[in-house]
Amino acid sequence: MTRIVVDAMGSDNYPTPDVEGAVLAAREYGVEVILVGDAAKIQPILDSTGAADLPVGVVHAPEMLTMHDKGEELLMKARHKDAQNSMAVGLDLVKKGEADAFITMGNTGAIMATSLFRLGRIRGVDRPGLAGPFPTATGICTVLDIGVNPDCKPENLLQFGIMGSVYAAKVRGIQKPRIGLISNGEEAGKGSELVREAYPLLASAKLNFVGNVEGKEIFNGGVDVAVTDGFTGNVFLKSTEAVAKLLIEKIRAAIKGGGPLVLAGGMLIRPAMGKVRKLLDPAEEGAAPLLGVNGLVFIGHGRSDALAMKSAVRVAKEAVEANVLDAIKSAIEESLKK
Repeated sequence: MTRIVVDAMGSDNYPTPDVEGAVLAAREYGVEVILVGDAAKIQPILDSTGAADLPVGVVHAPEMLTMHDKGEELLMKARHKDAQNSMAVGLDLVKKGEADAFITMGNTGAIMATSLFRLGRIRGVDRPGLAGPFPTATGICTVLDIGVNPDCKPENLLQFGIMGSVYAAKVRGIQKPRIGLISNGEEAGKGSELVREAYPLLASAKLNFVGNVEGKEIFNGGVDVAVTDGFTGNVFLKSTEAVAKLLIEKIRAAIKGGGPLVLAGGMLIRPAMGKVRKLLDPAEEGAAPLLGVNGLVFIGHGRSDALAMKSAVRVAKEAVEANVLDAIKSAIEESLKK
């Protein structure tokens, strides 16, 4: 049985959505869930869910990392061998082989630092990348990095391309995923200095590299994996989320203010609008994988609810069962032989 560690102290409203979502996942997906955090806060919520017959356990971690932990203080909490925060305790379970993956809805910088100290990098990976799922006209495009590496070198983008290709193939089931390099034009000479230098590296790698890709082509389904630096990726992510929310709100407002006939029409299209809303809802994927660390780590939004946590467990389970970590290691090792 797949064993998933859930940081019960990760979300903004911890531990309620974290615990409730984990229980939903254990019930539906047949996984073992290990909740890590303050047991005194976790146990009453767990008891209220009626999960006594489910493989859901609690590992006590009296401390937690928050958005206020930064700089040297964060590094000390992340690396100390006897650290008692929920991220460190949970990742140590993965490192010791007592769990297969770790999920948190907590501070991205904190989980990045803690993962590097507790698990380390995959050999040949300079910087791990956060791989976010974006809905497109034909399915899902994996974009990385979406925030943990604001400044990148061309070699980092090559590694993102390799890891993203493996993830798309193993988890999304896409044969020969199409890899694109985000730029402001499709021509090979377009883009920043970083993009222009990364282009030949990706083109000469054993990837299905289709060249530069503009933002519109990502949503049109032109590529399965889009590679970029964390600064650009994070702007792309936040802008996409904001536009999706704006469109839904504007459509809803137009229907409400359009008079009786428009309201009647709105009732008729409600099922279709529900499908669109579901497509744009981040909770449907739940969390994004941090590719490049020597373990399976998934990071979600701080504002995640129980549905998002449930979805995150599903995504982690799929990655474990697809043996993504070993596949990425093999692909990176192959790239080092050049």
